[in-house]
Amino acid sequence: MRLTGGAMALLALILVGCDRKPAPDAVPASDQTPAVRAGKEAQIPAGPTLTAIKARGRLACGVHQGLVGFAYTDNRGRWRGFDVDFCRALAAAVLGDGDAVRFVPLSAEERLPALRDGRIDVLWRNTSWTMSREAGDGFVFAGVNYYDGQGFLVRRALNLASATELEGARVCVQAGSTTRLNADDYFRSRGIAYTPVVLPNEEEARAAYEREACDAFTADISALAAARSTLANPGQHAILPDVVSKEPLGPVVRRGDEQWAAVVRWTLNALILAEELGVTQETAAQMARDSRDPRVRRLLGSEGHFGEMLALPQDWALKAIVSTGNYGEIFNRNIGPKSSLDLARGLNAQWNARPAGLIYGLPVR
Repeated sequence: MRLTGGAMALLALILVGCDRKPAPDAVPASDQTPAVRAGKEAQIPAGPTLTAIKARGRLACGVHQGLVGFAYTDNRGRWRGFDVDFCRALAAAVLGDGDAVRFVPLSAEERLPALRDGRIDVLWRNTSWTMSREAGDGFVFAGVNYYDGQGFLVRRALNLASATELEGARVCVQAGSTTRLNADDYFRSRGIAYTPVVLPNEEEARAAYEREACDAFTADISALAAARSTLANPGQHAILPDVVSKEPLGPVVRRGDEQWAAVVRWTLNALILAEELGVTQETAAQMARDSRDPRVRRLLGSEGHFGEMLALPQDWALKAIVSTGNYGEIFNRNIGPKSSLDLARGLNAQWNARPAGLIYGLPVR
């Protein structure tokens, strides 16, 4: 078929148009990365929980009533401990002040109802992440800040080498937790008869064990270490080597406010990532100015718009780290080698440590 000169010219123009690529700045907004969109738009609005916290100027954080190393008050009435420091870091990230926290001491039975009823914004109290609590009861676990397991505390005078030797023993256990269920599973699966001595809370279970109302005390191993440190003669008591459960402990929030869950999750993650990247309480501010590592610069707010994604200031993570230190610093001074508990990192070591643990920082990018 023969084309006229005009038709050939028109065809050439159509072909050139088909080959032309869109200009770099013509990328549709739906195809842009969140970091690009956040830099061009207004700050993402806060959810109801974050809005309420900012309005009152204080974070309500649910903690243990008194567990040495994790949450307790010192001689001056100031709250201290591993979980307490995470509450302070969260307050610093959200409000710019690590002291802008109201600590709410809660028993095992009170903790989840208090969160459901809105009496607290976040529960940071040794609470195990289980399917029934999240999928069944409707709570959201924002991460794991301590990998634990259940064990048994006994008197050395009993000369026991394993929990399998507790046939017929009286075992103190607190009510309102998974601890009783774990103990039942352990003994029943091995055909071992035992007598549970159920107490209203962990403190009364410890007291009952101390006055010899039971032969053994079962709880998370971290809680047993704390309990042993408070006994009159700690050296007369031993934690048996048996670990009868997996207890991933971490912060809990209400379902239905994903924005607040993200704030809690990424504040915890920032402290973990800071340790991995060598960012400490003392060096954080200087590294925010001088570091050339893009991972550090993103974490500390020197690059990107990651604070806006959480409806927080650009330096939210920097403020959290300066307030309490990184994950390793929090661990060491409260429950590690700089504390009376002297717990080994174990599973709570960083993923790239030697030996490796389960603590793993998610990327900020």
